[in-house]
Amino acid sequence: MTGGPDAPGRSGRVAGAVVGLAVGDALGAPFEFGLPGGFSRRFPTRDAALRDGMCGGGGWEPGEATDDTQMALHVGLSLAAHGGLEPADVFRRFRSWAADEPKDIGLQAEVVLTSGLPWDEAAEDYLAHHHLAAGNGSLMRAVTGAVFFAGEGTTASTSAARALSALTHADPATGEGCVVFHELVRVALGGGDPLAALPAALALVDEAERARWAVVLAPDWHPDDATEFNGAVWPALGSAVWALRSTPTFADAVCAAVDLGGDTDTVAAVTGALAGAVYGLDAIPEAWRDAVHVPLPGADRAEEYGPWRCADLTALAQRLAQAAGGPS
Repeated sequence: MTGGPDAPGRSGRVAGAVVGLAVGDALGAPFEFGLPGGFSRRFPTRDAALRDGMCGGGGWEPGEATDDTQMALHVGLSLAAHGGLEPADVFRRFRSWAADEPKDIGLQAEVVLTSGLPWDEAAEDYLAHHHLAAGNGSLMRAVTGAVFFAGEGTTASTSAARALSALTHADPATGEGCVVFHELVRVALGGGDPLAALPAALALVDEAERARWAVVLAPDWHPDDATEFNGAVWPALGSAVWALRSTPTFADAVCAAVDLGGDTDTVAAVTGALAGAVYGLDAIPEAWRDAVHVPLPGADRAEEYGPWRCADLTALAQRLAQAAGGPS
């Protein structure tokens, strides 16, 4: 999966992670809540998927990324502006985004961000009043934080993963999923094999949550084995790891993720971020890179409203890698 004379450099992997998120998100958006196999039925050949896969639909323009990428950009802009994590500022940006009427917003995020409660109370209040709080809404936006903190090492990255997740998702399972994701991205950006790093990543997970995460990240786990809808955090990340493990290229990985059905934009976004960190920017099909674009409601400055395109996403990715002091 890694190495070889054509392996991407770190800058290509950094850009690949952020652009890969947006590409997977946009590819999956039109198929959200559909049945398994919907993507391959519409695009039965690889050439068809590469040529026409950015098809749009369901209220989304061809190549338009959703709330997954929008929230990740708000995280990234805050990290870049402050040179580190300022949770209150990230929450402020999320709240402005939610108030600016994005096309889509997760149910849990909407309740938390419109509750009127302070940044350090809103998610805990949601958890106290809702039985189901382990959605994938903090995992879907995690890549910009993972890129920023990759250069600061495992300890800093793990702490940031939990803190960023907890802004909207206080269930411990969500934060631990983000811990695993951050570590896999950190390893991939360094040129390592994230699949080989899974045991070490699992060791970072809080012991109370580790057994459940071990199930969905096991080498023989398949998305068909999931006991929850993939809008939950466990099968969302498990499916992304499965897609990476069972395919040889970026395009194959994200197509496999979309073809699972269900929460296709998020599963493909997480898959795209991981696969982009492994294979690099140049491995993302050019037609998909050209098509992807991200409007950004709630931006602080007019020029940040976008739409963000591949070059803009790449520039932010490099800025994040450099701002934390890590190599780009």
